[in-house]
Amino acid sequence: MKRTLTQLAATVALGVALGASSLAQAKEFLLGSELPLTGNLARVGQGMHEGIAVAIEMANRAYAGKHSFKVSTIDDETNPAKAVAAVERLIGDGAVALTGGYGSNIIGPASEAAQKAGVVYITSGGVTPELTARGYPTFFRINNSEGYAKAMIGLLEDMGVKKVSVVYLNKDATTNLAKQVQSALSAKGVTVGMHEFDAATSDFKPLLNKVKLQDRSEAIAMVGYENDYVGILRAAKVLKPQVKAVVGVWSLATAQMAKEFPDLMENVYGTSMLPYPVEFTQPEALEFAAEYKKLFNKEPDYLGQFGYVQTRLLIDAIVRAEEAGTLAKGGLADELRRTDAQTLIGRVTFDAKGDNTNFSHRMGQHQTGKVVLVWPKDAANGAMRFPGVPW
Repeated sequence: MKRTLTQLAATVALGVALGASSLAQAKEFLLGSELPLTGNLARVGQGMHEGIAVAIEMANRAYAGKHSFKVSTIDDETNPAKAVAAVERLIGDGAVALTGGYGSNIIGPASEAAQKAGVVYITSGGVTPELTARGYPTFFRINNSEGYAKAMIGLLEDMGVKKVSVVYLNKDATTNLAKQVQSALSAKGVTVGMHEFDAATSDFKPLLNKVKLQDRSEAIAMVGYENDYVGILRAAKVLKPQVKAVVGVWSLATAQMAKEFPDLMENVYGTSMLPYPVEFTQPEALEFAAEYKKLFNKEPDYLGQFGYVQTRLLIDAIVRAEEAGTLAKGGLADELRRTDAQTLIGRVTFDAKGDNTNFSHRMGQHQTGKVVLVWPKDAANGAMRFPGVPW
C-alpha cells in the first residue's frame, strides 16, 4: 500500500500573525483520505485527490490565523480490503474525519470501518442507494444515482428518441443506475433494450451487434467506467450501429478523455458539472479554478470539483463543531446535518441518511476537443450536436 502525505497547512504564519495567546488556541486538524490512486479507478481517484488538495489550500487561506488543516492520503489500490485497512490506519493516526473513496463496492466496507470507529466519512464516489440505506449516522455523500439518472433521462427525453439500448456493467452502482434509467424511460413509452456485461469483458462487438441488429435503437446509453466506455466505443466504431447518439455517465465528459481518446469521444455525451475549457464567474469558483491551476498546472474537471465541495463542507462543519465545543464529543455529524450551502455543484443539504437529495447532474458533449454543457438548458453553454456519433 502506497502512502502519501499532502500537508498544505499554513501553520508557519500563525506565530507571527497571532501572537502567543492566540497561537495557543489555534488548532491544526488532520483529515484522512482513502482513494484509488492506482488500479482500475486510479484516474477518477486522482481527480478527487486533486479537488481535496485544493479545498485544503483554500480553507487554510480562509481560516488563516484561526485554524489550519492538512490531509493524509492512503492509496487503496482500488481494493476494498486495502481501503478498510487505510481507514483504520488513518483513524489511528488521529484523523478527525475522512474525505474520499471511489467505487460503491469499496466505499461500502471502508465507510463501515469509519462507522465502527464513530468517525465521519464523506464522499462523492459512491452513488448506489444501498450506501445510504444502511442509515449510518457518520456517512455522508454529496451526489447519488438519482442525480445521474435525472441527467441521462432528461437528455434522452429532450432528444425525443423512442428506442434506447442501455449497455451496463453488472456492479451494484451501475446496475442500479441502468435500471433507474430503464424504468423511467419505459414509463415514458420509450422501448429500452438492456445489455449487461461484467468487468472481465474486453470485446464488446458481440454486445454491440445485438444493439445494431436486434434493438435497432436510436441511442446507446452506457453505464460503466472509463475502460468500459473505451471498449464500447471502439466496438461501435467498427460495427457502426445506426444510432443518433451515444450517452454515458461519470468520468466520460472530461478533459482527460478528450485528450487521450480524441478519435472516440467526438459527439459523445457524459455527465459533467463543468464545461472544458472551464467557464466560471462566481467568486468561489474563480478562486477554486485559479488554485487548481496553480497546484496542478491544468484546468479542473468535475471530479476535482466534487472532491473540493465534499472536503470544504466537511472543513466548515469541523470549524462549527469546534467552536460549539462538540467536535471532541461526536458533534461533527450533527453539524454536517445542519449544512445548507450553495456550492459549486448546487445546493447541498443532507437528509437523515446522509444523502444530498438536491443533487442533479448536468450533461456535456465532446465537441472538437472541448466539453460543452448541453443539458439542462439553464446550465448549457452550447447546443447539442444531434444527431452525432464518433464515426
